Amino acid sequence: MTRPPFTPPTELEIAAVSRQLGRPARGVLGIAARCVCGEPTVVATSPRLEDGTPFPTLYYLTHPAATAAVSTLEANGEMSRLGALLEADEELRAAYLRAHESYLSDRNQIEVVAELDGISAGGMPSRVKCLHALVAHSLAVGPGINPIGDLALEAADWIPEVCECRDAADSGVARSSGVGGARPRGTGGEPTEART
Repeated sequence: MTRPPFTPPTELEIAAVSRQLGRPARGVLGIAARCVCGEPTVVATSPRLEDGTPFPTLYYLTHPAATAAVSTLEANGEMSRLGALLEADEELRAAYLRAHESYLSDRNQIEVVAELDGISAGGMPSRVKCLHALVAHSLAVGPGINPIGDLALEAADWIPEVCECRDAADSGVARSSGVGGARPRGTGGEPTEART
């Protein structure tokens, strides 16, 4: 788990994230969560990309196995199920609002972007829009902060404690960065809401 300020990523880490995404990574400020092997799972992305574009998704899921598992949840209707839970449970709504506020606080510690005022990610604070973003938030900040992200992680067919990194041995990231900062729940994949 890592929250702002982030240690700048190394060239090896940027290369690993780019490989995970299948395209060049943009605006990566640091690695917010790691696989148990040390590979990136969630990156922290700049609130404003190099070209000036506002980017609301601070915590971005990059891990291919986690991304696939969360995509399966979305395809199988998990967003609707979690949305119904959110609507029916006042305590869950209050916790989700706190998650939204936490997300905004983390992002604003990096840069306040006027165009993003009050906008977090994943549908917070009132909807469930992108499980990738919510899971990434949970992986980055740890359990107990984002209740919807935590519930999605529990439902996912991906176990963060088990490495599913195909390229970890070849990338050099795991060897150079170790497992420091790894959260027992693992790391994540690319959200459908925005692209780093």
